[in-house]
Amino acid sequence: MKWQYFKWFVPAVFVILIALFGARKLVLNAQTAAATQHLQQVEAKARAVKKAKVKTKKVTTVKKNLDINWRKPSENKPYPDVAKHPNLEFVVSLAKQRVYLKADGKTLYTMYASTGIDNTTPTGHYAIQAERGTHFFNGREMMGANYYTSWLDHGKYLFHSVPTDAKGNYIEAEADKLGKEPGSHGCVRLSVPDAQWIFTHAKVGMAVIVS
Repeated sequence: MKWQYFKWFVPAVFVILIALFGARKLVLNAQTAAATQHLQQVEAKARAVKKAKVKTKKVTTVKKNLDINWRKPSENKPYPDVAKHPNLEFVVSLAKQRVYLKADGKTLYTMYASTGIDNTTPTGHYAIQAERGTHFFNGREMMGANYYTSWLDHGKYLFHSVPTDAKGNYIEAEADKLGKEPGSHGCVRLSVPDAQWIFTHAKVGMAVIVS
């Protein structure tokens, strides 16, 4: 009789153990799934917060197919009247290769420019200085320019026309960079009339902002 009970008891124990093991496995799977889901939710929230904090910077590209005549003023309208705008500012945009003439928060005139290659035009707040002239020539660089006006280091950083060669002729390959790409060693190149206007009308102390 005992053998008969034992014969039925052993398989029953195995069935119970298998059932318990299966139940435990189901519980572990459920716990793992819950933990995975929670982790995914946490990571999703973290990504959302990070995305909200990141500020995208708008990249401005200069159009190089513009038809710019460096022998003429940049705009088909009169230059600003300095007498009416004594607080005139010259705002140089390295990204856009432009010089904005501003007063009281308004842009009065926009000039095409060509600034320093390899970020050689210093950024910051400066002012028009006394040094200016109708022509210069740099023997080391074998380039010159007309109508220069200093805005930093008393003759080192200038507004001036597109460059000239040793004979005073404009270098057209360099002039064609105006408004499209940097080309100078740090100065701000302008069309001939624009440079002449600054040479004639810019007052010492007027703000020059380069950014």
